[in-house]
Amino acid sequence: MTQHLVINAIGKDQPGIVNTLSLAIFDAQCNITDSRMAVLGGEFAIILLVSGSDEAIAGLTTHLDNAAEKLDLTITTKKTGVREANETLLPYIIETISLDHPGIVYQLASFLSNKQINIENLTTRSYAAAHTGSPMFAVTMTINLLRDEFTEFCNELNLDTTFKPAKD
Repeated sequence: MTQHLVINAIGKDQPGIVNTLSLAIFDAQCNITDSRMAVLGGEFAIILLVSGSDEAIAGLTTHLDNAAEKLDLTITTKKTGVREANETLLPYIIETISLDHPGIVYQLASFLSNKQINIENLTTRSYAAAHTGSPMFAVTMTINLLRDEFTEFCNELNLDTTFKPAKD
């Protein structure tokens, strides 16, 4: 029977983290089915969804412990199941850009939560505008939504927003 495990690792950014973790997963005869990775400040953070047999997932713990010790990583794991797809809503990748100010992510998340819409993926970044140097804030997220109501909400917040159908 195939099992699924979420692996979260964080540690000082350094070359070889992805190599070491992916080798540990390969050596345990498991497969990476989904992942997110980012450098945040001076830290590297990675989240992986791994699948494998009961025996492979059980044996993966030793391989992860060795990787954690080698690279001084904090690693946590959690068993999970396969997520059921919701076929009534359409998945979109939403990109918003605005002048940076506190509360943008909160306001977006609050709107979506009140509409019972899950955020599937979310990334943010701050940067200086090209010609003026003004502080800008960009949000990219994947959500399942009803587009018109969300567009109206973003217009009220003065968030420039684009929509692209998400690929499964």
